[in-house]
Amino acid sequence: MKLSPANPLRVRARVRQRVTGLLGAGACLLAALPAAAQTPPPPVLSTAEFQACLARLQGTSDFRGIDPAIYAQHTRGLEPDATVLPLLNRQPEFTMPVWDYMAVLVDAERVADGRAAYRQWLPTLRQIEQRYGVEPAMVMGVWGVESNFGQIMGGRPLVQSLSTLSCFGRRQAYFRTEFANVLRILQGGHVPAEKLTGSWAGAFGQTQFMPSTFLRTAVDFDGDGRRDIVSSVPDALASTANFLRKAGYRTGEPWGYEVKLPGGFDTSQAGRRNKRALGHWQAQGVRLVDGSPLPATLSQAGLLLPAGANGPAFLVGKNFDTLYSYNASENYALAIAQLSTLVAGEKTQTGFVTPWPTDDPGLSRAENRELQTLLLARGHDIGAPDGLIGEKTRAAIRTEQGRLGMRANGRAGQQLLSALRRDGTAMQR
Repeated sequence: MKLSPANPLRVRARVRQRVTGLLGAGACLLAALPAAAQTPPPPVLSTAEFQACLARLQGTSDFRGIDPAIYAQHTRGLEPDATVLPLLNRQPEFTMPVWDYMAVLVDAERVADGRAAYRQWLPTLRQIEQRYGVEPAMVMGVWGVESNFGQIMGGRPLVQSLSTLSCFGRRQAYFRTEFANVLRILQGGHVPAEKLTGSWAGAFGQTQFMPSTFLRTAVDFDGDGRRDIVSSVPDALASTANFLRKAGYRTGEPWGYEVKLPGGFDTSQAGRRNKRALGHWQAQGVRLVDGSPLPATLSQAGLLLPAGANGPAFLVGKNFDTLYSYNASENYALAIAQLSTLVAGEKTQTGFVTPWPTDDPGLSRAENRELQTLLLARGHDIGAPDGLIGEKTRAAIRTEQGRLGMRANGRAGQQLLSALRRDGTAMQR
């Protein structure tokens, strides 16, 4: 999850998906998406100033009710982590198109992993559905986008990250609340300190809750007396379902569906919030993408055009809004929705029926690894091919784009991959 600091979960990319400089970005998302081309070096922080700040914070209202022994245990001798400050302050220079975003978050690998996890946890998911009324597939979609089904949860100690952000940099008041809530989680014995790790801004667990969201929404579903969203998959999935239920999830309704617009359609009607009765859209000539009539499964729906009138179109209902509330981004909600559909179904194609309006689609993680392998073969020192497009990979991409006569923007796309494949074949002859 990710949200703005005002949102109790965490900050995520907005509709156009600015991909870096996110508060509390989910570990899985940050690992999968490109970083800014340049990251400023971390500042030098004074340990004495840091410890003086922690001493002052203990007496403030945010930390009321926290046992002094707990506070001392987790802050005594603590060093600040200067590396979190550039992540807070850097400004993204790379705006990710929706087709890049979807390509890396909803790829064949994630779908395969999701289907395996779905089969494994379906009995538990059914029990969760009975209690909270949220369908298993929707919970799986959140789990997959947030942490790749528990495979990537972030490794930064939350106490260190949040205490540093409480004393240095912007938004200290926000982070002090989250720091205090981390100590409350430790005081409650829900998650051991050594496992309370996550993103640089404090999101943690299988489905990446901020500490304040944990205290408000997490549940003990496995009955062991602890709300452990890190080590207990049942607790994490049930907590996610509880969040969606509190956000207004409607049992039995789909998130929406891909549709086809008639020629000359007035796109000024579009907008997730501009919900109309299904009859309105039917009268406008909107049909399912295969041409069949709209099913009477949504009482009202808004028209979502994430890439404009020439790209895929969707009618989305209230349950799509609950995904948006998990992280204030329509692209993020669409990724969860699409992944949930694929995980619970048999469709093998990860994309939508209507293609994205681009001649250079995005790359999956497997294709990113292939691209990195081709870059390594050309002598670029970018480290092991891991499918994660970081600063070194982006610099190498710019070099190769310039050599090939392409626009040197550092973007990994199908055109570059195809060009390097052809170039590699020619080099072998």
